[in-house]
Amino acid sequence: MKASDLFAKCLVEEGVEYVFSVPGEENLDLLESLRKTKIKVIITRHEQAAAFMAATYGRLTGKVGVCLSTLGPGATNLVTGIAHAQLGGMPVLAITGQKGIRENWQADFQVIDVVNMLKPLTKRAVQIQAGKQIPKEIREAFKLATAERQGVCHIELPEDIAKEQADTLPMKPFLLRRPNPDEKIIEQAATLIRTAKLPLIIVSSRGQRNRVHESLRKFCDAHNIYVIQTQLGKGALGDDHKNSLYAFGIHKRDYVSCVVDRADVVITVGYSATELPPAIWNREGGKTIVHVDFTPAKTDTYYNPRCEVIGDIASALDMLSDALKGYKYDDDYCKRVKKEIEQKNAEGNDNPSFPMRPRRIVADCRKALGKEDIICMDNGIYKLWFSRHYKTYAISTFLLDNTLATMGAGLPSAIAAKIVHPERKVLAVCGDGGFMMNSQEMETAVRLGLNVVVLILNDNAYGFIKWKQQAMGFADFALDYGNPDFVKYAEAYGAKGYKIKKAAELLQTLEKAFKQKGPVIIECAIDYSENKTVFSEELAKLQCPI
Repeated sequence: MKASDLFAKCLVEEGVEYVFSVPGEENLDLLESLRKTKIKVIITRHEQAAAFMAATYGRLTGKVGVCLSTLGPGATNLVTGIAHAQLGGMPVLAITGQKGIRENWQADFQVIDVVNMLKPLTKRAVQIQAGKQIPKEIREAFKLATAERQGVCHIELPEDIAKEQADTLPMKPFLLRRPNPDEKIIEQAATLIRTAKLPLIIVSSRGQRNRVHESLRKFCDAHNIYVIQTQLGKGALGDDHKNSLYAFGIHKRDYVSCVVDRADVVITVGYSATELPPAIWNREGGKTIVHVDFTPAKTDTYYNPRCEVIGDIASALDMLSDALKGYKYDDDYCKRVKKEIEQKNAEGNDNPSFPMRPRRIVADCRKALGKEDIICMDNGIYKLWFSRHYKTYAISTFLLDNTLATMGAGLPSAIAAKIVHPERKVLAVCGDGGFMMNSQEMETAVRLGLNVVVLILNDNAYGFIKWKQQAMGFADFALDYGNPDFVKYAEAYGAKGYKIKKAAELLQTLEKAFKQKGPVIIECAIDYSENKTVFSEELAKLQCPI
């Protein structure tokens, strides 16, 4: 069997549905082998977008997303998407090509050491040096990529190895079960919670699993302990639950900090310090931490758990609930803070001013989308407004990146989300800066016939950095730019384009866009003056309920 055929058969054996790719000449043998399988090759217009799409596929399905590039510049273009997936805990296999390793008549043309470049950014990076290695390396890559904490593996397939004969067969994957936690540690955790004055749960992205979602809701029903979600954890409990205190929206004191400050025992569920630095909620280092996760805690100056409940998270929550039978937190402080948060969050939802204010935009997007529909955030200051104000009801419906926090991921993520869930509405919310970083993927969306709606929040500047520049007392300098006519830009790709001219138009335009065929761009001017009045001034004067 040809080695590239064996490689493709191994991917089929692993259940791969899509390969997101910008191929090069070093990939042609593998591309031909993929043609003979049921795997769909999704051609993108930039390798970075291919990696973002693979990461989103992995994030939504729990299976390994696969991206493919050629050597040299193709591989370097994958790097941002690979780092995004690795820091965000998204299972991905990145495949790159390479010149022949036994005979390379082109010498060092386009050749860089891709494997060593990617080792610090992945869980494992290897080069295939013989066809018989392929089954073992692919099985190991899929196993590692999906092992907690999930992440990226990389395989380099040189073109001469792809052409050779390989006398071996694919390895079969087998379902592995996670162990349950030790019963003694469950009892220790239950004792700490029972004796707490104000216990609190912080749940992160590893709470975005069906069984964890169900177990967490049952746990809160039984024991009335309140939950704050990280930005990547939004939906893990669901904001329709009475114990939801919504999400951390900004890395500074916010209304939810009133509860965090009083909490003496913090139960972290699937916690990652990459998503939410522990110094934000444990600056004095005095909180008793109960760490509930698939894997042991990574120690930080501000994160030194007293108790680590290691094993399947859903089972851990169920066992902990049984150990706490009869216990119910009965102080009303969390309830009072939640009421104040809801009152604050409702302010500005109907603001008719134009350019539009962030809170009105968030409110209209929430009205346009159902509970199971998906919103994909690019990176910008608007992300903080959505994190604070956008109520999220189900897992994997609010997709944002607060680990690498790279611009340019919003549109590719929305394309992948629509591929995975064609029956749902999918909205990408992008700043003008982030959208233009991968705007060429509009062609990909048009070619695939996807009704992805892109809302571009336009301030003709790098708005997040402008806010920080202002907050630091620096002069307004070097952060403004011009933009194309986004309506004409959409039409040039064969998509629909709309420009919002008054606040009342946004919701009706969103509703109209979701009823159409193919991609839609909606441009909306945004007024960021509230960044200063709310984030810089109001929160600085935050007074907590007594």
